[in-house]
Amino acid sequence: MAGNEPKIDAEEILSGIREWIEIESPSDDAVAVNRMVDAAQAAMAGIGASIERTPGREGYGDVLKAKMPWAGAKEADGKGILVLSHLDTVHPIGTLKNINPFRREGDAVYGPGIYDMKGGAYLAYYALRHLVRSGRKTPLPVTFLFVPEEEVGSPTSRAAIEAAARNAKYVLVTEPARDGGKIVTGRKGAARFDLTVKGRASHAGLRHQDGRSAVKELAHQILAIEGMTDYARGITTSVGTIAGGTGINVVPAEARAGVDMRFPTQAVCDEMLARIHALKPVGPDTSLSIDSRVTRPPYQKFDGIQKLFDHAKSLAKDIGFELGEVTQTGGGSDGNFTGAMGIPTLDGLGVDGRGAHAVDEQLYYSSLEPRAKLMLRLLETLE
Repeated sequence: MAGNEPKIDAEEILSGIREWIEIESPSDDAVAVNRMVDAAQAAMAGIGASIERTPGREGYGDVLKAKMPWAGAKEADGKGILVLSHLDTVHPIGTLKNINPFRREGDAVYGPGIYDMKGGAYLAYYALRHLVRSGRKTPLPVTFLFVPEEEVGSPTSRAAIEAAARNAKYVLVTEPARDGGKIVTGRKGAARFDLTVKGRASHAGLRHQDGRSAVKELAHQILAIEGMTDYARGITTSVGTIAGGTGINVVPAEARAGVDMRFPTQAVCDEMLARIHALKPVGPDTSLSIDSRVTRPPYQKFDGIQKLFDHAKSLAKDIGFELGEVTQTGGGSDGNFTGAMGIPTLDGLGVDGRGAHAVDEQLYYSSLEPRAKLMLRLLETLE
């Protein structure tokens, strides 16, 4: 470290992360998310980034794009580095106070969204800020994109993500690390299904025989769908929500279920979509309708990702740690979109920890300094 250049300071990083997690921002609360967007905007503007903020829609928060006004001479046909982060969490307002308050216990630091992914979002900002205050610039243009609803599939920000990615040579995603600090070089795709079963209502005591239970029919369909899970092929089909009926003494005329599916390739996705849409009612006088949508395309590691990972691994070795990878994780991220576009994408560059979406969500303090250094070195060495 030369002269009076500031050092990477884990305490300083944690202090900033704490400020961000104390702004609770569940995906479905646009006002709350926009308070977090305000904080990110102030941080990025404070280091000289130009700001473009797009108002939210469909009940979600705003999309924030921040671009540094400087770059070195090597600009790769004008394309640069895109850093992708989300500012929403799965935790409702009050989690910080009542369930998972900010606290440090040894190496574990707790708080809602601290691991997934405010820790990583702040870490990347901190690395860029470190470059600025050190008086250095990156060889490539750097753009940060903060989205407000990744936890529900990025329905309103996907177009902005893909548009920004078209101007990127590399994409760095600040989702949390996996399995003890590994980064992600491939992800399964995700799809959602909404099943609606209709039967016929009747009095459950007086004329039970006249009814056609939609709940009973749905039970058959649930077993069929869950039975499609195939771990050996990387396929999971999970019925996550069910609803139906109007009263305990009424044979239910309607029932519904929501299904999550994860798959390794587009070919497998097409196969599974066909299988689920081919489901037929088991019982008489019932009907089944299925709506489906692919929420995130899969991406597998290709040569560009391999080269990017090899570079990151070399940087990590110089910093002093071994960088591993996960090549087919089931969790979705905005990296699915950019990886599927064929743009070299490194995901899982955020903090290490555990408990994503859980009531004991936590980051590991020991990961802050080395992960910040890795992000810093990626920003200043990618060309």
